[in-house]
Amino acid sequence: MAERSFKQEVEHLRKGDGEVFTGEGILAITKALLENGVGYVGGYQGAPISHLMDVLADAQDLLGELGVRFEANASEGAAAAMLAASVHYPIRGAVTFKGPVGVNVASDALANLSSSGVTGGALVIVGEDYGEGSSIMQERSHAFAMKSQFWMLDPRPNLPSITKAVKDGFELSEASNTPVMLMVRIRSCHVTGSFETRDNVPPPLSVRDALSNPRSDFARVVLPPMSYLHEQDKIKNRWPAAEAFIVDNKLNEVFGPDKASLGIIVQGGMYNGVVRALQRLGLADIYGNSEVPLYVLNVTYPLVRAEFDRFCNGKDHVLVVEEGQPDFIEQQLGSFLYKSRSTVNLHGKDMLPMAGEYTGQVMLDGVTTFLKTAAPDLLPGKVRAPNAEALQIPDLSKTVPIRPPGFCTGCPERPIFAAMKLTEQELGKHQISGDIGCHLFAALPPFEIGGATMGYGLGPASNAAFDGGGERRAISILGDGGFWHNGLSSSIGNMVFNKSDTVAVIVDNYYSAATGGQDVLSSRAKNDTKSTNNPISAALKGVGVEWIRQIDRTYDVGKVREVLREALTTDYAGPKVIVASSECMLNKQRREKPLRNQAIKEGRRVDIPRFGVDPDVCTGDHACIRLSGCPSLSLKKLDDPLRDDPVAHIDQTCVGCGNCGEVADTAILCPSFYQADVVHNPTGFEAWRAKQRGKVIGWLQSRRAAKRLAL
Repeated sequence: MAERSFKQEVEHLRKGDGEVFTGEGILAITKALLENGVGYVGGYQGAPISHLMDVLADAQDLLGELGVRFEANASEGAAAAMLAASVHYPIRGAVTFKGPVGVNVASDALANLSSSGVTGGALVIVGEDYGEGSSIMQERSHAFAMKSQFWMLDPRPNLPSITKAVKDGFELSEASNTPVMLMVRIRSCHVTGSFETRDNVPPPLSVRDALSNPRSDFARVVLPPMSYLHEQDKIKNRWPAAEAFIVDNKLNEVFGPDKASLGIIVQGGMYNGVVRALQRLGLADIYGNSEVPLYVLNVTYPLVRAEFDRFCNGKDHVLVVEEGQPDFIEQQLGSFLYKSRSTVNLHGKDMLPMAGEYTGQVMLDGVTTFLKTAAPDLLPGKVRAPNAEALQIPDLSKTVPIRPPGFCTGCPERPIFAAMKLTEQELGKHQISGDIGCHLFAALPPFEIGGATMGYGLGPASNAAFDGGGERRAISILGDGGFWHNGLSSSIGNMVFNKSDTVAVIVDNYYSAATGGQDVLSSRAKNDTKSTNNPISAALKGVGVEWIRQIDRTYDVGKVREVLREALTTDYAGPKVIVASSECMLNKQRREKPLRNQAIKEGRRVDIPRFGVDPDVCTGDHACIRLSGCPSLSLKKLDDPLRDDPVAHIDQTCVGCGNCGEVADTAILCPSFYQADVVHNPTGFEAWRAKQRGKVIGWLQSRRAAKRLAL
């Protein structure tokens, strides 16, 4: 069950010639693929392109009508390998995944694809997730384009430019026999706008047709001496063909006056930020008409020297706006100027931050600094003044706490780590490695479990060095998404092959929850287009794991602690794997809430469990909070003048999972937790009984109040 359904939006993908499409950039990319005769599409979900995969999954009927093959691949490497269909056949193919982590995983396949070259257009749509809001390490995908020499597009973030880039990407790939990477930043993925549509086009040659007439060419196989010839082909044929196509079709754009003493060279994806900065300085209007010449690199690799030289001709100062580091583009352009012995002053990272996201304020400050050097007369008087001070933004890090991500309310992974903390309290602290996924939040307070993560599905593999027969066994965490992505072979297979005497805990929440709740092989849901209900335990047995324990309700903290203790103390010396299974609470709520609300609306009886804390019983030591960390478990100040410390309190966001009570019971904390079932549309007897109870309780309360001494 994906995070969001696109069933309604998918109907807009059927729009034809001359109609207007309005929506998000991610939907526009899907429409552009269909308009340009794509033959097959694949990928692996991950922000900010998860929705692209979800859209394609919901558009199965339309894809089938057009003869387009769609596959939700097992990993980014599997997706990139899928593009092999375009090596020998004139079929346009596209795959998508998160960059740069997706490019890291896919690098082997991408390198081979780039070496052999392609016949049909091959497009790699990478969702670039860079900056303070990113969920990954700060790297750029640009390096992979340079390393393997496939071309990179970075279109301006508006729907007409993005959809044009899809068309240009396919055509550039075919003109130069080279795969093309289309980079869309998070703002491009979710920008809203409109563009004029064209009819969807079935692929001229479908993958089904290709199977009837197989092709092969040993010259495209990456083996010596062909691999050496491939390298020569890149330089002598593919690169010149790409440059010619870029120039002839004007993929890069120039805006502003023809003659000026200064100019700005900007990545396409950074165009809006630059224009907004110029607008705030009075040097551009809302339509993008700029008084400063702009050379917009919709193609950031390869850089076309002839275009660059033409733009720099007659200028004294040029600023390069390139987000991220290393500054690949600035270095290349500096090399061009040096080799031509140009006197143009090239600016970039000397005026803009070397690292970090180029937000609106960052862009404004950088452009202002450049203009003060290159053309101070263009600036407004107040900004032009040499001693004018910029607006000082207070440093809030000293007063506002950081807001790291955390487990959702009712998350079934929370009790696993509560049980692990209780186990460590008994057996001592253990070496624990984490993995990519929701369970990585356990590295943060209150659990502080797991201090390293090396990649998706690599949790157990990253603990391999600690399989040395020490006093305590190492523990590694692995999610069900990571298990099927890479973990079965790279981590579990590694443990079996090396007879590892360590413990692996596979957190099974039924979905690839961290990327939006997509189904995986072991999902319990019925999926008409995918194979689900394949138990993880069966796969473990298949690769040779003998010690397996299945837990079907992770909220049973006592049971989880018992199994962990067994794994850490058993005499069995081989790999020990615990599969801890409970459904992701977010997906469960997405499924059950609409059904529950509909039942209440129809007058059917529905009872909803809620939990609370009896303030008269709670001692206020807050141990339950330190061992649970649930967002719905907070503090409440009492009116009692004899009790200064706040007590534990469960707010209205509680989903009734029962974890807080389970933790309190297992840890023998206190009996202050209670469960109350909220009954909607009660029966007549239940209503009468509640009324009588209310009368009795009210009488007892008034009786006690009458005896209380009033001060």
